[in-house]
Amino acid sequence: MSPITRESVVTLREITPENSEAIFKLSVADSQKHLVASNERSIAQAHFEEAAWFRAIYADEEPVGFAMLHDEALRAEPREPGYLVLWRFMIDERFQGMGFGWEAMQLIIAHARTRPGVKRLQTSWAQEEGNAGDFYRKLGFVPTRMDEDGEQWAALEL
Repeated sequence: MSPITRESVVTLREITPENSEAIFKLSVADSQKHLVASNERSIAQAHFEEAAWFRAIYADEEPVGFAMLHDEALRAEPREPGYLVLWRFMIDERFQGMGFGWEAMQLIIAHARTRPGVKRLQTSWAQEEGNAGDFYRKLGFVPTRMDEDGEQWAALEL
């Protein structure tokens, strides 16, 4: 297998029995673990949430991250259509700083634009050191509100 480089091609792929163990092993740095749930927890939640859309992030043939959206349009009876929420997003600590998060977000934004009736993509981050706020702002997300748990919410108009 070729080494992963900044030039590796980033793709989003379904999580299957064949690749799930590799996705479970991905982890952020210890200093970031309080900011994002483990992939095991996220995938378990996804299997019980009708509105969950989740994918592994690959660089060439190597899994490097995980993303999960909350997509009301996936429900049999959508409660509040018109937006998606980036529910979970992580890049393994070994691959951070290589541009894979940025490339994966471009793919997620492109996917969001294909969803019927969706006009914005929302996300949130904790107001703690090491959060991803600057990353999301650079992507064009604009802070909208602070929730009762102290999370900063932001939206990207599509």
